[in-house]
Amino acid sequence: MSGNFLENDVDYWRVAETIKGLYSSNGSMSVLLDFERVLDEVDLYAFKNWELGELIDGPDIKRYTVICTFMWPEKNMPDPTGAKRLLPFDCTVKFKKTTIDIPIKVESYDDFEPGTKKPKIIKQGIWIVEITMPKDLITDIKTGSVDLEGQDIDLDELNQAYEEDIDKEDIKQEEGLTDESI
Repeated sequence: MSGNFLENDVDYWRVAETIKGLYSSNGSMSVLLDFERVLDEVDLYAFKNWELGELIDGPDIKRYTVICTFMWPEKNMPDPTGAKRLLPFDCTVKFKKTTIDIPIKVESYDDFEPGTKKPKIIKQGIWIVEITMPKDLITDIKTGSVDLEGQDIDLDELNQAYEEDIDKEDIKQEEGLTDESI
């Protein structure tokens, strides 16, 4: 996999081959699912357009990191504020505006390149986002805890605390209580 899209042009056919190879590799698919779990746990998808990203390269598994590259249509740039959610976890996020050559849908002979059986190509503007994530973060999220600023945080305990707080809110609303009375 490992095609650096931040330095090279995006090739539609190479992206298709990358995705095709991903489906035939259980190990890569497992790492990708764990990578996505981290993005979900840091609530990245709560920010505008992050859920619209398409994987175009990765996971590129290095010794200490995993790199995945995603693309968005130019008009649907992911909110950079969301990327800041990953920074405290030693992730790096790089943005690049570029283009991709896409074959048009063939509906008539005019849609082919002259003298060939290949469809005409159009350029579309896209955003490329490369996320480099430490492997230990993926492992920590998978096991249910994460070390943030020297504190080991159990994600199950954190979720349970949120649920208990929500339960308190429900009780307060039902009984007409205020914050001072609990």
